[in-house]
Amino acid sequence: MGQILHARAKTTHGVREEIQNSSQSIRKLAAKYNINFKTVLKWKNRDEVEDKPMGAKKLNTVLTGIEENIICAFRKTTLLPLDDCYLALRDQIPKLSRSNLHRCLKRHGLSVLPKEENEAKEKKKFKDYEIGYLHIDITQVSLESKFYIFVAIDRISKFVVVRIFEKQTMENSIAFLQEVIESFPYKIHTILTDNGAQFTYKLLAKHLRPKAFHPFDLLCKKRAIRHRLTKFRHPWTNGQVERFNKTLKDATTKKYHYENIEQLEKHLQEFVLAYNFAKRLKSLKFKNPFEFIIEKFEERPGLFYKNPLHYSRGLNK
Repeated sequence: MGQILHARAKTTHGVREEIQNSSQSIRKLAAKYNINFKTVLKWKNRDEVEDKPMGAKKLNTVLTGIEENIICAFRKTTLLPLDDCYLALRDQIPKLSRSNLHRCLKRHGLSVLPKEENEAKEKKKFKDYEIGYLHIDITQVSLESKFYIFVAIDRISKFVVVRIFEKQTMENSIAFLQEVIESFPYKIHTILTDNGAQFTYKLLAKHLRPKAFHPFDLLCKKRAIRHRLTKFRHPWTNGQVERFNKTLKDATTKKYHYENIEQLEKHLQEFVLAYNFAKRLKSLKFKNPFEFIIEKFEERPGLFYKNPLHYSRGLNK
């Protein structure tokens, strides 16, 4: 078996054993092996021939033992990524920083999460677009009957608008689009949807398609919005809104029971408010969507037709 030596080691395990067993003087052994006499003394006074760990015996950290135990327990329980752990714990541990959190997890062997089987390939990054590129989709939920949640999310700012309808009709898609246009304080330049009949006639055979434009396209054209469609049978093209649909359901219908649609609608709106005005997102450099929009307004006010500060929540805003 090969020997594992320190990078700057001047002796091997065999030489160290010879030094420990030799009766010659320190000076003669140093000359014999061409090493410093301090090295000879070191191995003379040791019983083993392995290198000891380098570095400080006591680690310097601003975190207390209790705080480190909290961090480790939280990581083991939630299996959240580093940045999510930092966001969740920084209010409870004032001295916590992203770097000392990483060092703490590394010390305790928790810096790398176990990989799931069939882990998805690395996601491709979106092209650079200006705010105003929206993904729109419809997801189904069931209470006493089926309902449909229309969802719109900005690709860049992550700002979200959600509304529930009893049916996924063309009229409801137009009503939702109108609400979306009024809800965003800046200009919407592109909308991406699937090929559903609520949004386009593309799924119809050419001889069955009406000669007139689809009403959804007409409203987009009226508002100078480019309407793009996902590739047929490729729903992952609209993956950003699909992922938000999962987040939305995980926080509502998959976790809570609702007596009626009014309860669900109220909870959905509360979740969307918390998401837009409080949820800090890694993709936005730990800003919430509203903070990102305010920052963009200060940089490029020409993209806006409303002052987003008017959307501020709470008193004295």
